[in-house]
Amino acid sequence: MPIIQVENLSKIYKVANKTAGIKGTLSHFWQRQYKNIPAVQNVSFSIEPGEIVGFLGANGAGKTTTLKMLTGLIHPSSGQLRVANSTPAHREPAFLKQITLILGQKQQLIWDLPAMDSLRINAAVYGISDAEFHHRVGELTEMLTLSGKLTQAVRKLSLGERMKVEILAALLHRPQVLFLDEPTLGLDVNAQVNVRNFLREYNQRYQATIMLTSHYMADITALCDRVLLIHDGSLVYDGMLNDLLERFAPYREVRLELSTSLTKEQLSVYGEVVDLTDYQVRLSIDRRHLTNTVAKILAELPVSDLAVTDPPVEEIIGKVFDSGSVN
Repeated sequence: MPIIQVENLSKIYKVANKTAGIKGTLSHFWQRQYKNIPAVQNVSFSIEPGEIVGFLGANGAGKTTTLKMLTGLIHPSSGQLRVANSTPAHREPAFLKQITLILGQKQQLIWDLPAMDSLRINAAVYGISDAEFHHRVGELTEMLTLSGKLTQAVRKLSLGERMKVEILAALLHRPQVLFLDEPTLGLDVNAQVNVRNFLREYNQRYQATIMLTSHYMADITALCDRVLLIHDGSLVYDGMLNDLLERFAPYREVRLELSTSLTKEQLSVYGEVVDLTDYQVRLSIDRRHLTNTVAKILAELPVSDLAVTDPPVEEIIGKVFDSGSVN
């Protein structure tokens, strides 16, 4: 049975529509007019227990609005949804104990106090006993490599350390469904890797379900086999990440380092020139002709180094958004 079930979910915001100038202001005061802004439109999907699913879309596509409806922070305009066998909008205590929502760089810790004090408040809110509190803090501290950090004032922690403590606080009640909205936003590469490793371990240890949004495609490729793509409020793809890559990337990237510089016109006979900077070249080549083309490049060009890779996931997903559909 799916732990998240969404059917024809929509959210429409009613926004006041005011024209400019004094006349518009007076008219707006006496006879206010409104327009409807659709944020999410007829979205349907289901997620099984223990899945890690990437939820992708451009800014304003409807990702955060969807997450807020799934956690009960806002009510849908229409449609049905069930999370952990509950209706999120009812915000029942049993439901709230099974979920968590982490928003990148949105702080719940008290800035001037040690992190441990904020964790004690969270424990009291969720009715966690002292013995269980110390057990869970110790376990999560080890998983997040935060030893010695919880007794420091939050403001003295680095950004990466603060984000890890925020995650610890959000998971102290051991939720089974994690909604993560840009959890690695602003972190350096090492901190991003640490957060990904932790989320993978948490998922495996507790069989938790994770729904993840991120602009860092490395988060998605490292954690998610399945992705949902939302564009202008509508779901345009629900499937395996590898299938998406195969469908929208029927080419491979060949990166060259040349011993002498060549013009774009000289290189274009081998494939599409994606980027050309001095002696560095990126070519896009049809997968069907890859072997023969690479052999031709090595035979005819002054190549110092060559690497064949898949194109960046950002570019592939960008093509899906540009098309607005995968059909």
